[in-house]
Amino acid sequence: MAAAAAAAEVDGEDEGGSKRSWYAVGERAVLVPYLREHVPRYHEWMQDPALLEATASEPLSLDQEFEVHRSWILDPLSTAPHPAVRFPSSIFPRIGEHTFIVLDKELIDGEFVVGNPHTEAMVGDVNIYMNDPDDLQLAEIEIMIAEHKSRGKGLGQEAILTMMAFAVEKYGIHTFRAKISESNTASLKLFRKLGFKDASYSAVFKEVWFYYGSLILENIFGHTMYCVYSEILLQLLHDSFGKRCSAS
Repeated sequence: MAAAAAAAEVDGEDEGGSKRSWYAVGERAVLVPYLREHVPRYHEWMQDPALLEATASEPLSLDQEFEVHRSWILDPLSTAPHPAVRFPSSIFPRIGEHTFIVLDKELIDGEFVVGNPHTEAMVGDVNIYMNDPDDLQLAEIEIMIAEHKSRGKGLGQEAILTMMAFAVEKYGIHTFRAKISESNTASLKLFRKLGFKDASYSAVFKEVWFYYGSLILENIFGHTMYCVYSEILLQLLHDSFGKRCSAS
């Protein structure tokens, strides 16, 4: 399995644990919060029919895109602690989602500055969705590198691995799922390269479902508690991909 170059550092959150203050710095990519300043460029991307198809998205107006962003920022479920850790699932049946904008470090004007949206360098996004009531430690992960000039540079791989390490540490995730269109050959190749295993195929949606994490680890180590799975998964992310991830 190819090693992701250099370390990634997950850092910072305000007193309320706001997801707007988390960021991650890697060798090629920087993951920053999805800010209001990013919305117009993101909206431009999502006018591309190919990206809409690849992400199974519907076109929105710019006003609708701003409203989606506002809802994401204000949604308490998106910032809630992990329900299995602190709250019964009847109170928090899902966690929600977390989104980072992917910056290409080569395109940043000057030095990276925390809090600066650096819209000149935004090239895509990476997301996790935690909404499976049958497995509260499972997250669905998605990656989009929208800018053609930044594809094939390893940004997608680094963004996925950094997001996975972030999800393990911040949310206690132990299993990752990816749903990839059968026509998206680049993503199919990327997730297989990263060690995700083909699990099923949806003929209706023409999607391949991949899994990574405890479903694989259980075959190796047998049944164990999710916290141990998380520790093993995090260690695998650090060792196998040559990554270091720390949280303040």
